[in-house]
Amino acid sequence: MMQTKQLYFQNKINDPAIKEAASYIQSGEVVAFPTETVYGLGADATNNAAIKKIFQAKGRPADNPLIVHVAERKQMVALVEEYPTYVDELMKVFSPGPITYVLKSNGTVANLVTAGLETVGIRMPSHPAARALLMAANRPVAAPSANLSGKPSPTNATHVKEDMDGKIAAILDGGAANVGVESTVIDCTGEYPVILRHGGVTAAQINEVIQVETKQIKASNKPKSPGVKYKHYMPDVPLILVNDVTKLQEIIQTEQAKNKRVGALVSDQTAEKIKADKIYRYGKDEQEIARNLYNNLRQMQVKDVDIVYAEKITANTVGYAVLDRLQRAADSII
Repeated sequence: MMQTKQLYFQNKINDPAIKEAASYIQSGEVVAFPTETVYGLGADATNNAAIKKIFQAKGRPADNPLIVHVAERKQMVALVEEYPTYVDELMKVFSPGPITYVLKSNGTVANLVTAGLETVGIRMPSHPAARALLMAANRPVAAPSANLSGKPSPTNATHVKEDMDGKIAAILDGGAANVGVESTVIDCTGEYPVILRHGGVTAAQINEVIQVETKQIKASNKPKSPGVKYKHYMPDVPLILVNDVTKLQEIIQTEQAKNKRVGALVSDQTAEKIKADKIYRYGKDEQEIARNLYNNLRQMQVKDVDIVYAEKITANTVGYAVLDRLQRAADSII
């Protein structure tokens, strides 16, 4: 087992942590680094051997494509064929930021990155540590979330260490992610964009920029986006999503009568009205709920509870992404 180096981003010119992290990327190693969404597990996107190390560290299925991270538009253009003009319109508004564009690959990235598809997902992260690393490495970096496959994504360096210590070269600590859920993924290979995965940018925001109705499709057997085919974000205990919050206390009491320790993932308002063995709080608004989500899921441990019931949230903005993740994490919905 390799020793994983802990590096600390200082956000200064010639940051030694950035230099060291970039050197690992350039030499074909894997480095976890912060983005505004979640922490990513990065390696040189043009190096098949390096990309293989990502799949090994995560235990990730090989048919699950990776998102490529770049620092600027010219790096993206170097990886793809011609694309619709609306992509540039969207990039002017949302990039750098939590949005990924699925475009036709020109074959530059490694085969493992695209999972055998003719397309590649690319985004420009806005986190200063991610941008500094990408500039210093001077190459595209493929980076799925830095967690074991199927588990909740990491939003801070401690989460990464829990899953990846001894499996990768280094962890670049740049503080907590401020969005908390992964990027919105849009298929830009056609006349209009199609949302493949909800994230930090909503369909309504996209529609405002290009003034067309953005569509959404269900996942196929060969998805163009990560995070839509396999079970994801699952805590260590069963999670049940409850549509009708008025029945939540009755459900909890029924389970407790069976000698089960019951947790509840609920809004602050609901938390004041119910009793459970452990309460996990969403937060006060959709942005806070998104930032807290994966940390909440990671806190659901068998030492504390046997099962958790989660209140279904109302989605308006980033809440759509949160609800999507909850549905994927849940063992069932009642």
